[in-house]
Amino acid sequence: MSNASLVLVANAGDSSISTFRLEDGALERLAVTEGLQGTGTFAIDAARGLVYAGVKGSPAAVVTLELDRATGALTERSRTDLPGGSVAYLALTRDGGALLGASYGGSYGFSAPIVEGVVGEAVSTVEHKYLHSVLASADGRFAHFVSLGDDVVATYAIGDELALTHVQSAAVPAGSAPRHLVLNAAQDSLYVITEYSGEVLRFDRDTASGELTLRAAAGAIDLTAGLVRGQIDADPVALGAVWGADLHWGADERVLWASERSRSTLGALLVDERGRLTAAEDFTETEPQPRGFATSTDGRYLVAAGERSTTVSLYAVDGERLELLQQAETGAGANWVRFLEL
Repeated sequence: MSNASLVLVANAGDSSISTFRLEDGALERLAVTEGLQGTGTFAIDAARGLVYAGVKGSPAAVVTLELDRATGALTERSRTDLPGGSVAYLALTRDGGALLGASYGGSYGFSAPIVEGVVGEAVSTVEHKYLHSVLASADGRFAHFVSLGDDVVATYAIGDELALTHVQSAAVPAGSAPRHLVLNAAQDSLYVITEYSGEVLRFDRDTASGELTLRAAAGAIDLTAGLVRGQIDADPVALGAVWGADLHWGADERVLWASERSRSTLGALLVDERGRLTAAEDFTETEPQPRGFATSTDGRYLVAAGERSTTVSLYAVDGERLELLQQAETGAGANWVRFLEL
């Protein structure tokens, strides 16, 4: 089996996606696909070699791209308009047969079928203020939408025809601004990073009903950095405020990596065998304003992108510590990173 993988990076400022090959601890940029206006999210169907990218414009759209694994090139296959506005997050479910989306600007989420790479019209839409992310459970029965504006994680059952039925809206601490989420492999715990309080929230998850129970929170930011609590519609840089962003698992679900943009850091929260969190204590300064990053499937590598940078940073991961291996040119406004194993 090859130890190589591909790394795809969305460069919103350049309206492009860069494709890198990662092998033997080094990144090589293979291709840059342009013409993807303001792209800031995509989902990869590895089995079919398809990438679904959200783009801005009038109208906004989801663009289906076919990936050539050898050259890294992405070729447009189809385009589906989004009359409600652009999306902040896309996620696949039902073995690539359906797409979920969350729109921050449009404050709506949706479910839509996919047939031979073509995204159909939305079957269901939901409304919550400033939706920032969505993930489906591994069994495809539930979707969890995160609403930064309403301070809730809203759970919906996904019907056989992809209709979304509200199950629960689990509240988070007021003004904490939940943003991105991950589920554990057992699907009985859900974790959410908050944008304004700089925490990771841990929920117990009932795998039968999809319902969530908030259990605990742990700090994800450097307490010595002098940051104040963030506020909705305020400039976090001018305010010197917490600006939490992205969240991803490390190896063996023993570490949760979190990014914070005001101080441009990556921090590691430890996770014990019962899913309980220990606040991050070690922080690595990374690309300026790291909105997006990702870890490799085996947990050995982390790639971080910065909205105020034109490079990505490749790190070797050692537990809760990072060793910088390389910086590689990608493009302006890089804000989304995903690995694809070869």
